[in-house]
Amino acid sequence: MVRTGQTADVVEIGYDNPRRPGLGLEALSYAELSGRLQPRRFLPASRLDFHQLILVTGGQGTAMVDFVAYPCEAGTVLWVRPGQLQRLPAAPSGEPAWLDAVVLLFTPTFMPAFAVPSPLGAVLDLVQDPAAARWSLAESDYAPLAAAAAELVAEYERLPAGGQLTVELLRLLLAGLLVRLARIAPASGPGLPADSVLRRFQAELERSFARTRRAQDYADRLGYASRTLNRACQAATGRTAKQLIEDRVVLEARRLLVHTDLPVAAIGRRVGFGEATNFGKFFLREAGCTPGEFRSAERLAWGAAPAVQSD
Repeated sequence: MVRTGQTADVVEIGYDNPRRPGLGLEALSYAELSGRLQPRRFLPASRLDFHQLILVTGGQGTAMVDFVAYPCEAGTVLWVRPGQLQRLPAAPSGEPAWLDAVVLLFTPTFMPAFAVPSPLGAVLDLVQDPAAARWSLAESDYAPLAAAAAELVAEYERLPAGGQLTVELLRLLLAGLLVRLARIAPASGPGLPADSVLRRFQAELERSFARTRRAQDYADRLGYASRTLNRACQAATGRTAKQLIEDRVVLEARRLLVHTDLPVAAIGRRVGFGEATNFGKFFLREAGCTPGEFRSAERLAWGAAPAVQSD
């Protein structure tokens, strides 16, 4: 990992593998990750441009991902995706937590392509589901995952032996681990892709949420009838396309309010509102409080040990 910038209290971290330059995967222990980072980086939020998968065998702490606190203990699997805001696991005191855990850092391009439609589409669903962030697994489910991760780590340590063949083996081992996770812990939150319609909509939403909030615009760009788009969204998430668009806009506004010092009006413009008053009304309707109230309350929460939300 390499620090690429800092806005207010959020640390932007880009992918960089110091031991294996050019390889889109890094396998290390949580202790190694902790030793590499400055202690203060555990307290502010960070935004990654890569995937971070943590498999916890022992210890306790509480991580925070996009405003939700997740307890981490033996049997926990925590997945932070590119673009999400996180705070690494902390003790109740707010100090960095001690964890016995394997950490896998990998770029989106390192993962093999999972064919859709096929049974492996479930893995793609899991990869693309930001709501699937944390699982607490029984020993019978966690042990095979931990064994798969240990095999991946062992092969990673063999590099450069085997050269490109070892790299391809690592790619397959990562795929196998993700397939195991998809089999025992299917994606199960808002944002679960059900078919190609929803997958394409979610990709377009990431590109365009700050430019348009009209569901019809997305349907037109994707070449679907608005009814087809809504049906796919509701079948998978129980929410309309319009509601999912608004959810994404609110999430980005929350991120910017808490982790930047931008004025509220500037944040409104960043998420597609030309007038600050319109942004304020929208945020109040969707979040139940004003942007300023949200900023004050959440900054206090992120600055202290987070309250735990269990499964």
